[in-house]
Amino acid sequence: MGITVPGFETRQIGVADGVELNVTMGGHGPALVLLHGFPQTNLMWRHVGPVLAEHRTVLCPDLRGYGASGKPVAVDENTYSKRTMAADIVGLADALGFGEFALVGHDRGAHVAFRAGLDHPDRVSHLGILDIVPTLDTWNVLHGVSAAVAFHLYLMAQPPGLPERMIAAEADAFFGHFLDSWANDPGAIPADVRAEYLRSCRDAVPSIVADYRATATVDITHDQADLDAGNRLTMPVMVLQQDWGSQLGFDAASIWRPWATDLEHFTTRAGHFMAEEAPGDVATLILDLMKR
Repeated sequence: MGITVPGFETRQIGVADGVELNVTMGGHGPALVLLHGFPQTNLMWRHVGPVLAEHRTVLCPDLRGYGASGKPVAVDENTYSKRTMAADIVGLADALGFGEFALVGHDRGAHVAFRAGLDHPDRVSHLGILDIVPTLDTWNVLHGVSAAVAFHLYLMAQPPGLPERMIAAEADAFFGHFLDSWANDPGAIPADVRAEYLRSCRDAVPSIVADYRATATVDITHDQADLDAGNRLTMPVMVLQQDWGSQLGFDAASIWRPWATDLEHFTTRAGHFMAEEAPGDVATLILDLMKR
């Protein structure tokens, strides 16, 4: 990749199941892991990461199946379950010698971070969530014509074959649609970064679809099991979202409260790509989270 982040190096690091994650890292001190969203790579943290690296060792991996990380063939629904992807992040911390780590995720990375917080509460010291509600709640709140904003969730939930072929046939148009329509400030994703996102997604259609397909299957099962068992996020949690909850007819903050015992919920005027549209605000909230 031709785009670099000053002060950061990039490494390929093996995780527990043999998949290597492509990780951009910099800074010093306790670990802070930043997980990217869709349709992006760890490059989305190019503004926020250097600010946080003044205080922490910042690790920005490409998720399994994305960017320059390993893309194993989905042999079953567990290959790209959020439980498996969360275990990758724990494996990354293990490989670098970190015990506890703070964890912040955006979009797909936020679903992975949420699962890591539930599955590994002894490892995740602080949890930041950008612009999602939990998987189980996502499907519960989508209804009627307002659900059209999430048409991609339904497309990629279909059995293997058709979604992959449809998306691969017009990959740039498909992934570019979200880059264009989800940003309040189109200039926040310049042409070279946009091209890198599209190239990365174009090369990862099967694994991206498998990630989303898991969200319509096994990820729901895992969330429901935690809800039924009374499992909650016990570390300090910060959630930052667009004000799309009210636009879609639900209160996002009220959805989050039952899941976390120590929650702060914020909204932003930035679009979905808030780490690129309002990096100063995002960095400040993450730093405030780690003081709790």
